[in-house]
Amino acid sequence: MITQSFKLEVSPSVGIVSAKYIVPDKPKCIFTLAHGAGAGMDHSFMETLADSLSKVGIATLRFNFPFAEHKKGRPDSPAVAHMTIEAAITKARELNPKLPLFASGKSFGGRMSSQYLAGHPDSSVDGIIFYGFPLHPSGKPSTERADHLKALKIPMLFLQGSKDTLAAWELIKTVCGSLRKATLVKLEGADHSFKAGKNDVMSLLVNETKKWVEKILK
Repeated sequence: MITQSFKLEVSPSVGIVSAKYIVPDKPKCIFTLAHGAGAGMDHSFMETLADSLSKVGIATLRFNFPFAEHKKGRPDSPAVAHMTIEAAITKARELNPKLPLFASGKSFGGRMSSQYLAGHPDSSVDGIIFYGFPLHPSGKPSTERADHLKALKIPMLFLQGSKDTLAAWELIKTVCGSLRKATLVKLEGADHSFKAGKNDVMSLLVNETKKWVEKILK
């Protein structure tokens, strides 16, 4: 396994952000892995997820959004987030041009990735993985945040906790049921942070990701 840290240029106006590339000896694919609104790429969840994915043959390129890089409290605007994701996708393709490429993200990172891909249908991305899609604010059930998903023509994997207050189960189930290429996996008892008592939710996340990716790549 090789781990490489570097700076990623988003654009001349936005500047650079930190990034980390982890590649196993025999990778089957590569993920761009975008963090959520509450923490950067070095949060323990992101580090553990990237390391665990490498053990099942999945390379990852994770990166900071500018707000996390500069330790600002508020997430970036969608326009800036989309530019950052575009830079990461371009870099991932450059690092390993022969590997199948998937976008993925935790919460905000997944939603911004899917918004970018919805607006760029010609992108060379084979699918997208959501580690907790934030369907609505806590306590305000709605589905408007999922409207753009109808524009995606690529396979989608939704890994959702049954106790996620940012995605009421019946609503996310309805949304995924309306998307022809969506797969929804229910993680019983898990919240939006994928905590579920003493249950090893990380292993479930990685195993479900591996199974889905292998099915897509067949």
